[in-house]
Amino acid sequence: MPSEEFESAASAFRRAGEDAVTHARRVAGNAKARNQRHHSENADLLKRSGRGTKSGDPTPGALRAAAERFRRARGLPVPAVPDPADSVPSRSQSAPRTPRPGEEDEDFSQMRILGRDR
Repeated sequence: MPSEEFESAASAFRRAGEDAVTHARRVAGNAKARNQRHHSENADLLKRSGRGTKSGDPTPGALRAAAERFRRARGLPVPAVPDPADSVPSRSQSAPRTPRPGEEDEDFSQMRILGRDR
């Protein structure tokens, strides 16, 4: 027959476990509610700022003008608008790479490399 001390220890252990589960559920519920609140606040801020919609995206010219107004209002230097002729050509517009002298002779095929290691 188990002693009363053992039964009280077992019931105290069970009670502590139940309390821990209750606390964990409460904390998880609070975290979920806070997360949902932040998510809805962020969605509201995005709507008010006009971001998050494709139709409201500013054009590059509008962005540049806004940046210039910001810099001028704060007395910061405004960089000159780059000339499109000075821009770096895209990869498709650039000339193909010419091999260096002796580079054509190098054979980096897998069979040659594997055969060399034997």
